[in-house]
Amino acid sequence: MAGRFDPLTSTAARGGRVDVPSAHTRRWAPPAPLDLGLTLGPLRRGPGDPTFRVTPDGSVWRATRTPAGPATLRVALAAEPGRVEAEAWGPGADWVLDTLPALLGADDDPSAFTPRHRLVHTSHRRRPGLRLTRTGLVMESLIPVVLEQKVTVDEAYRAWRRLVRQFGEPAPGPAGAGVPDGMYVMPDPAGWRRIPSWAWHTAGVDAKRSGTILRAARVADRLEEAARMPLAQAEHRLQLVPGIGPWTSAETLQRSNGAADAVTTGDLHLPGIIGFALAGNRDADDAEMLELLAPYAGQRHRAARLILLAGLSPPRRTPKMPRVDIGRL
Repeated sequence: MAGRFDPLTSTAARGGRVDVPSAHTRRWAPPAPLDLGLTLGPLRRGPGDPTFRVTPDGSVWRATRTPAGPATLRVALAAEPGRVEAEAWGPGADWVLDTLPALLGADDDPSAFTPRHRLVHTSHRRRPGLRLTRTGLVMESLIPVVLEQKVTVDEAYRAWRRLVRQFGEPAPGPAGAGVPDGMYVMPDPAGWRRIPSWAWHTAGVDAKRSGTILRAARVADRLEEAARMPLAQAEHRLQLVPGIGPWTSAETLQRSNGAADAVTTGDLHLPGIIGFALAGNRDADDAEMLELLAPYAGQRHRAARLILLAGLSPPRRTPKMPRVDIGRL
């Protein structure tokens, strides 16, 4: 499902930042309607994510670490209808532009999806531009997912912001190009391994989660291979690392692999949301959730995403997960 491709060009540099003299550009025509916000939104880790910005003009900015090195990517809808324009800076600029179609869902096949419930049909019809992103980068998705294990999302987002800003590096790109202030590229695997124990603690990350990240960083090259594997094989590869289970691997591969069938199990809220939306059962467990999603085999993640986007959730009757700031202990 690739769209039309315009060869890479270079634009003159304007100013100088992080010693990156010029931008590479690409224009691409998606083969179907594209909603940038819905497609790339899952890559944003809360407000103030130093690796992700949306600017007032609608551009989406990403600071990322590619196999070729750090890169800053700007993506926006072009003035010409039906086209996307992108600029990139840094050693990984060519890599992020080469993989731009996959990032914007060119490998995704929405035609394989058939709604089986009225709510899903309505949500699907209202969002024709939803595509499942595929970054091709496992560690970039895995580390923030590990940070989200067994804590509130606010705690996880705060830890991600702090660690990336403290141990990452400024996003490449000349200031004159409009790269938003405060954007950072996350550390490389060696950089994650060098973070001292006190820094994990002050970021609110317990020994279990930091240990999982350190173990993953030691075998980062092997984990990155999972981005090119079928779903079952990729899940197995990730789950060989102690501390990575089905929840973590699914949440990672949904982003790195664009895995349309990577349904999240072991989540505190998702079974109840899907059970309530499809069967009126707010007390559904993983087994019932999987049974309800069975008609969407091969597309269960897309179905779950559409259900979440529909916004129909059961009324809360249990207290929220307590916040425990270990950085203050």
